[in-house]
Amino acid sequence: MFHAAESRSGQPLLNASHDDEERGRQLYRGTRRGSPLLTSTASTLQTPSDSWSRISPASDDPPPDRPTFSRRSTMRSRSPATNANLAARTKYTYAAFFLVTSLISFTIQTELAAYIQNDLGWDKAYCMLYLTHGSWSLLWPLQLLFLKFRSREAWPLFWRRHVLLVRTTGQMVERQELDVPHLSVARSPWPYLLRTTAYITCSLTVAGLSWYLAVSMTTPSDLTAIYNCSAFFAYMFSVPLLKERLRLGKSLAVGVAIVGVLVVAYGDGKAATAPDASGELPEELDSGKRLVGNLIIGVGSVLYGLYEVLYKRFACPPEGVSAGRGVIFANTFGSLIGCFTVFVLWIPLPMLHILGIETFELPTGQTAWLLFISVIMNMLFSGSFLVLISLTSPVLSSVAALLTIFIVAIADWMWTGQPLSAAALFGGLLIVAAFVMLSWSTWLEMVEEEQKKRRDDLSGEDDDLDESDKDDD
Repeated sequence: MFHAAESRSGQPLLNASHDDEERGRQLYRGTRRGSPLLTSTASTLQTPSDSWSRISPASDDPPPDRPTFSRRSTMRSRSPATNANLAARTKYTYAAFFLVTSLISFTIQTELAAYIQNDLGWDKAYCMLYLTHGSWSLLWPLQLLFLKFRSREAWPLFWRRHVLLVRTTGQMVERQELDVPHLSVARSPWPYLLRTTAYITCSLTVAGLSWYLAVSMTTPSDLTAIYNCSAFFAYMFSVPLLKERLRLGKSLAVGVAIVGVLVVAYGDGKAATAPDASGELPEELDSGKRLVGNLIIGVGSVLYGLYEVLYKRFACPPEGVSAGRGVIFANTFGSLIGCFTVFVLWIPLPMLHILGIETFELPTGQTAWLLFISVIMNMLFSGSFLVLISLTSPVLSSVAALLTIFIVAIADWMWTGQPLSAAALFGGLLIVAAFVMLSWSTWLEMVEEEQKKRRDDLSGEDDDLDESDKDDD
């Protein structure tokens, strides 16, 4: 019936010891019980302007933004629907920024690559692929410099927090759980990440090579139409690998996008072959050779859709991770793909040179400068595309990538002065409509997911509070 004199239950809650203040402060910041390691990484993504980062640990005054009401009232201050909408809006804001960045950078890269290969005559397919994918290794160092520029912390503290964030996120990725058990905290996620990088990079490289192999064997129309069917295959792979439900709205959007691609590729009724350097149309391609080219690009389309889904399934944090953490880890994994390319995929270069398939020759002069810009644009596109998949879904990202067909056609119109055909305009509008439909469907899914997560969190908090009340009684 009587408590001991040294019992903490007799102390005022608002004047607890320094240790209790720190413990309560960590719990208030949104982390779950039983995850002290994850709690320490939550502050990594906060900017130096955050009021929390300016509070001295020895200060007796409460932070200006700290609520004076109980934790239960804090959890009830906003409904699950409101919190879900805010979280989904934040994630979509990030996704919209990286979508615009990917579209602009891909358009510039496409125009420069075509000019380098067709006009300047530097047609080195595998070497260009090696350079562009190898440039992804710069994503993490550039991101690290950007984060340090925004932070006022000393380098040792900043570095420890960043490494801890990447490490704990990698553990989340490996387990596909937000809360990492204590027994798994000491386990390094790097062996898993290196294995995942190997097979995802191989899938991406084979898919990219199929484009270069088929470009001289089939028609540009076939190439465009078949390769961009990767959006359909991404949707099909998402069902078994990501456990995604078949939705009528999503299926209809993917179908409309593919119809739009087919209209752009075949709707104008012009010759299906590309002009040569003299501006004249070459002879009709051999039907057998064209069939082989279509089969090769078909395999590439399937592998590219598989690459997107594999990346989402095995290299992205689980649902519920903050948008900032997702962006940081997406660029980190992109750097792993770039490093694997640089240190492993150089091997075919001397083999292609010895066999006479592709003579190794570095560009010079104007070609070198334009290739450098093209490589940088590819790095920006790829990093933004990885972030887009991580924040949304492979299906939405694939359909968003189809927007580049319409944008590149507009860029060609502005560059060459040749107006868009009716088929290109109508097909582009179909792709835009499909993207809008898919964006709305994805937004609804994100809100539903966030609402479910908030309800689960509230249920868990109520259970903890009930157990605590029983212990006090």
